[in-house]
Amino acid sequence: MTSPRREARIRLEALAGNVETLRRTVAPAQLMAVVKADAYGHGALPIARAAVDAGADWLGVADLDEALALRAAGITAPLLAWLHGAEPDFGAAVDAGIEVGVSTPAQLEAAATASATVHLKFDTGLSRNGIASADVAGVLGRAAELERAGRLRVRGLMSHLSGASEADDDAQRAVFEGIVDAARAAGLEPELRHLGSSLAALTRPTSRFELVRVGIALYGVSPDPTIDPPAWGLRPVMQLATEVVAVRRVPSGTGVSYGYTHRAGAETTLALIPLGYADGIPRQASSRAHVAIGGARFPVVGRIAMDQFIIDVGDAPVRIGDEVIVWGEGGPSADEWGAAADTIGYEIVTRVGPRVTRVPV
Repeated sequence: MTSPRREARIRLEALAGNVETLRRTVAPAQLMAVVKADAYGHGALPIARAAVDAGADWLGVADLDEALALRAAGITAPLLAWLHGAEPDFGAAVDAGIEVGVSTPAQLEAAATASATVHLKFDTGLSRNGIASADVAGVLGRAAELERAGRLRVRGLMSHLSGASEADDDAQRAVFEGIVDAARAAGLEPELRHLGSSLAALTRPTSRFELVRVGIALYGVSPDPTIDPPAWGLRPVMQLATEVVAVRRVPSGTGVSYGYTHRAGAETTLALIPLGYADGIPRQASSRAHVAIGGARFPVVGRIAMDQFIIDVGDAPVRIGDEVIVWGEGGPSADEWGAAADTIGYEIVTRVGPRVTRVPV
């Protein structure tokens, strides 16, 4: 191999264990494994297969292209997509047995044109997509009319919590429950209500209803600073690994990387790591993050560049070719890298670039 080794090892046995743990936690509610954005950077197809094999009841994606790709690859599990363009055509979704989230009156009419099975999505306070409060009564009445006419089926009612605070989530849940009551009064009898994602699935039993949509927790990454995944029995699925490609001994005062934002405080050994912000390593984590070699942790020093960064290994006997665990099992967590970059673990795993090979193991 002439190029440096850059691997995102996707530990499918960890994924399966996480699915089993989450299913036990949310039971008797069903579990939707969310595999949008290429399964949060992990690879949608192998993750979807492993999740279903481990007992996930549903799969969820953001858009129809993601859903259609799973169907084309042979995934037959119940599948929901909920983020659509300005003029959606749901015909292909219906043909492929994909259910769709509906967030506007116009989307409801488009779904009726295609005779789709829908989940009505309501904005209960997140201010993103979802049926606005002013449209709720009209959409519920129209949906009931269309269902009676056999033009669509309303399978579910859904919304999404902000996770801002327990009080805010309780307020959103109360709004959602009011909408459920209004839907029944309008003549709708959806079999599924779903409001909770990873944080609520773990910590808000009253928000689980019949189905929970679990995304980031599925991958062993924290949905909130208050959640420690290992304490819940969740393991990281992605292990980002590479190799040392250069080692040099330098004297005290040696400048390191662009701008010399770091200088060696004493004689030390620097090792070069062939990953950079083009590969998803956040530049904001310069001189703040750590990696692991042989079970020992070493600090990133100096600015992270496009293709590489430097670590200070002190007097450790590090050599060219030694394996480096950037994050994941055996090294720092994606959440630690997120903290070092003033962001969240979600962003760390989803931004891994195309030069990094995903290797299901």
